[in-house]
Amino acid sequence: MAHLKPHFKKKPTIPSVEWSLPALFFVALQASAQTAETARPDASLAPVTISERASAVVADVGGFPDIPLARSPFAATVVDSKTIDEIGAVRLSDLFRLDSSLSDAYNAVGYWDFVTIRGFVVDQTYNYRRDGLPVSGETSVPLENKERVEFLKGTSGILAGTSAPGGLVNYVVKRPTETTLRSLRLETSSDGGLLGHLDMGGRFGEDRRFGYRLNAVAADLQSYVPDANGKRGLFALAMDWRATRDTLIEGEFEYSRLRQPSVPGLSLLGNALPPADPFININSQPWSQANQLDNFTGSIGIQQAINSQWRWQGQLGTQRLTSNDRLAYPFGCYDNNSGVYYADRFCPNGDFDLYDYRSNNERRQTQSALLKVIGDVNTGSVRHNLSFGVQGTRYRETGEPQADNNAAVGTGNIFTLPALPEAPIYQDPYITRKERGVEFFAFDAIQWTQAFQTWLGVRYSRLHRESAATDGSQSTAYDRSITTPWVAATWQLDPQTMAYASYGEGVESVVAPGRSRYSNAGQPLPALKSRQTEVGVKSTSDTLRWNVTWFNVVRPLWGDAGACDQPGTCIRQEDGSVRNQGIELGAGYSAGPWRLGASATWLQAQRQDGVINPSLNGMRPTNVPDLIVRANGVYRVAGVPGLSLLGTVSYEGSRSVLPDESITLPAWTRVDLGLTYETRLMGQPNTWSLTVDNVANRRYFKESPYQYGHVYLFPGAPRTVKLAVQTSF
Repeated sequence: MAHLKPHFKKKPTIPSVEWSLPALFFVALQASAQTAETARPDASLAPVTISERASAVVADVGGFPDIPLARSPFAATVVDSKTIDEIGAVRLSDLFRLDSSLSDAYNAVGYWDFVTIRGFVVDQTYNYRRDGLPVSGETSVPLENKERVEFLKGTSGILAGTSAPGGLVNYVVKRPTETTLRSLRLETSSDGGLLGHLDMGGRFGEDRRFGYRLNAVAADLQSYVPDANGKRGLFALAMDWRATRDTLIEGEFEYSRLRQPSVPGLSLLGNALPPADPFININSQPWSQANQLDNFTGSIGIQQAINSQWRWQGQLGTQRLTSNDRLAYPFGCYDNNSGVYYADRFCPNGDFDLYDYRSNNERRQTQSALLKVIGDVNTGSVRHNLSFGVQGTRYRETGEPQADNNAAVGTGNIFTLPALPEAPIYQDPYITRKERGVEFFAFDAIQWTQAFQTWLGVRYSRLHRESAATDGSQSTAYDRSITTPWVAATWQLDPQTMAYASYGEGVESVVAPGRSRYSNAGQPLPALKSRQTEVGVKSTSDTLRWNVTWFNVVRPLWGDAGACDQPGTCIRQEDGSVRNQGIELGAGYSAGPWRLGASATWLQAQRQDGVINPSLNGMRPTNVPDLIVRANGVYRVAGVPGLSLLGTVSYEGSRSVLPDESITLPAWTRVDLGLTYETRLMGQPNTWSLTVDNVANRRYFKESPYQYGHVYLFPGAPRTVKLAVQTSF
């Protein structure tokens, strides 16, 4: 992760094989033409139904695509495109205000997003999906062409061969519309930013067999932080072909670019918190350069009905990311007055050592293929909802030697921000990585009676990973097999209310860093298996929904034992675990002019059984608040047809800044308000919207990630006003 001390950074990775999407699409067409000939007459694909009823919401990220979320034994949050537009969200972190189990993990202006779910930072390489296929989160992901964003809350091993616990994020792409869509959205902000978004869709051809969906975005980013303006763009096209009643072929791609300087976090001033000033930009040197994140992602797929109960689905996906990651970043400080070196924070007077980091032409390529069969079978009075298949993934990450020379360019200060000389000496090797994996999986939702159902799932993964520095050093390679099971049971207490219990496992698998100070450098470490138990009750009707969930997650940890200051004096080993257990409460109401939602998560997170530094046992991990409460609402004003008032309230409790809990961030509350007005202009529908984020213009630190031995403090954004109009034509 380049925004941290780069010579300490570890970049987990996976995937790349040179598949040709046009060639694969041609093969899929040929296959569909053959299978369509032999399909049974009663075979047909299930129609896609769009519904605002909570009982009809489906979360693909859960692995059971035919079962509504209200009847599934796991917790998930689905944010649809309408809600994304209402709150003016443009990046993943903008959605965290809608769910109490989501929070920030290192979300800087001009960089990619990190999400914490249930107190665990999800892995950028292994915990992200796009239409169910693996993708890397190490890029800027636009939301304008996403139909919804799904957050799975819970151990993710059932859906990923290796992954961090906490959950998964799945982006679902907008697909062709049944009716003709012509929409243009124009937006401006109080910072002076401008955005234009064109959204077009429809069907054409004989029997309207062909569909399309086009999204294009151009944005001029005017940041509230000085010297952090940028630009971003998106071009996305999705198409489908209803080859027969039983065959649907889909293809889509998106290309996006973000070019914007990033803003590093602040840090402690000795033992004190700095001012929560969102306008301080340490990356404001005359030689500071913008980050550039290019993202090309595409997929093709085929869905084929076999008969009225069974269908198969094939998908091929590719992602190609190119990043130029540059930052003038602060790290530690030597205090000339006291002779003390503050390794994990700034000096008391605001001084810091400033480093010139540049990593150009980072390339990450992910290729994936999925073949899945879905269907129902009855064995006597017992009904099975089955899904099984195989998934292959390849990942490749390459780069060039970096400018990160373990030597500061000078001493900066957060209050004066003096100009310092640049030092772009490209001599730090980049760690290139390759990975390939094959995963076999099977799910079975067994309906024993009208009220009782059991759920079984298992995923077997075979992995091969290797890495090496660009100078040929630090070479590692290993193979590993992993099995992750998941079981659950549900009881339907009444037509609206269901109780469930589940148990699942996840696995994280790495090697010891290939640096000389490690006596086990490059050696595979034991696979660390996280375990989660979850019990919940959820109820959903047309007007009211509520849920109560208790979860308990135990995740083993790694640590460095030894002096670690000379070659061979350090060993990477398992070092105890962290237990995150808590209660999630959620409720929603939708009737008449009201649409309300609220959630609260109480989380008890605790280090345990550590041997390297036993004094940390019993301590709360850094950047994990003990309580998060979110509330949001929409009220349609009866006296003014078309006018709706919106509001969200977010509360996050105190969190530890240091591992020993000696310094904490205070709790904070933020209020966001808005309104929308729907009208018609020249016979066409128009929607005007006004949002005001952080209405009280409160100053606060929204997060305190402690990573790679350093404290980072990110101030919340100041009051921001956005005005947008969306019109059809």
